[in-house]
Amino acid sequence: MQVLAERLNFKAFRADMDISQQAVQGFPGLLDFLVSGMSKCIQNNIKTMQVDQYSSLVLQSALKLLAGDEEKLLQIIPILIGCTREEILEGDSIKTTKARNILYLMKETAFSHLMEVALEVAPEVLYNEMFTKVFRNSLFELSSHHCGNFVIQALISHAGSQDQMEVIWEELGSKFKDLLKMGKSGVIASLIAASQRLHIYEHKCCEALATAIHSSNESSTCIVPRILFLDSYFYCEDKSNWNWPSGAKMHVMGSLILQGVFRFQNEFIQPFITSITSLNADNILEAAKDSAGARVIEAFLSSDASAKLKRRLIMKLRGHFGELSLQSSGSFTVEKCFTVGNISLREAIVSELLTVQSELWNTKQGPHLMRKLDVDGFAARPDQWRSRQESKQSTFNEFYSTFGSSETKPSKNSSFLSDDSKKTSQPNKIKQMREEIAHLQTSPAPFLSTTGFKRKPNKPEKSSKKFARNSADEDVPKVKKNQSNNIVTDEGTSQSMHKAEKKRHREDVLQKSPKKLKT
Repeated sequence: MQVLAERLNFKAFRADMDISQQAVQGFPGLLDFLVSGMSKCIQNNIKTMQVDQYSSLVLQSALKLLAGDEEKLLQIIPILIGCTREEILEGDSIKTTKARNILYLMKETAFSHLMEVALEVAPEVLYNEMFTKVFRNSLFELSSHHCGNFVIQALISHAGSQDQMEVIWEELGSKFKDLLKMGKSGVIASLIAASQRLHIYEHKCCEALATAIHSSNESSTCIVPRILFLDSYFYCEDKSNWNWPSGAKMHVMGSLILQGVFRFQNEFIQPFITSITSLNADNILEAAKDSAGARVIEAFLSSDASAKLKRRLIMKLRGHFGELSLQSSGSFTVEKCFTVGNISLREAIVSELLTVQSELWNTKQGPHLMRKLDVDGFAARPDQWRSRQESKQSTFNEFYSTFGSSETKPSKNSSFLSDDSKKTSQPNKIKQMREEIAHLQTSPAPFLSTTGFKRKPNKPEKSSKKFARNSADEDVPKVKKNQSNNIVTDEGTSQSMHKAEKKRHREDVLQKSPKKLKT
């Protein structure tokens, strides 16, 4: 084991060490040598290494290096969980006594970190076996533990089927409030992400989260503030009188939960939309200044909520866009507000950025924001800037109305797919729209000003002659065609010779004519 640890840490070897020929075949050979050596060593000392901090780090690194190599992973992971590769491949279940021992070990810090990596890289057959025989009926118990809950997060994040998600929901779906009280919000964040990824229990996840945060006799306006300050709310003894803690840092995991929620469909997240749009201007501004809160605002502006509700929230930030743009996290929020806002809101945002223009150029994110919003263009010619924005918006609306999702525009999509007469014109229309969008993004001039551009006229006579010649050749038999080709060649040769004779005659005439005398 000492040799393997030294190899992993790139330490020099002692001269008297017995190194096999396999150890000098390059990195793949070294990795094979490392894994085979580790497999032999850990079998004899597995109980000690499972709970040793440094052994855990070495094994985690080895598993990450083997990611994607199912053959080697099936060799080493079963040893770590106390069974053999043959038992897994032959379908033999992990024995109950071994499963209990694994559950006990997952409450140890070193082994819990090792199991997180093992679940991340485990082949499907091995993951399914561990899910069924080790974790099933123990999810809430492990989720409640300060070490085991991280293993459950890894387990949920790598669930690969709706059947597994059903088992997870059966054990944890009714435990949202308990998990939040215990500070295990990471399990809920993983569950929400897996629900969205596997498209199952999406509505139930939103309902369970809302129910865990507020009671049925309370207004839904309190949901988002309480999630943004999870610890502050759940550690408060008098929760009925809890208020927004001004100046407190927002909860990172609460922010991640809300970001996941706003990715769901609009009909599933109505209480959350109502809550965030009901926040007063001071709370919205404080959230925008906090990096965790700013991500929540951006997630809401990217959600399926109506444009009217999004603009209502943006209006509460008016007068502070210049201040936010000077912050690294707030600049992304300003850019998102500009993208979602209408023409009047965009103009208001750019006007506020003009007041801090000199300071903004000196920030890391400032130059990008100035170019993206075309602040200099607005300062120089507001009318042309406004015309460009309107053209961009109209082009986008036309594109979206034609090629929007089937959920939002079913009639247009169905007609597009069923009408055969439109199939030939669609490629040209797509190409034209792409050219218009690309031109709008690169050209400082208004879009409509390019309509007067004239191209060079084509030469129809030349092309028509070529077409006539080709069509005539198709009607002539091959023999005659070859003969005609020879004739054309002879005629071309005679014409070139005739031109050469004329040129030579002109040169002779010039030589015979008297030369002018120099004066």
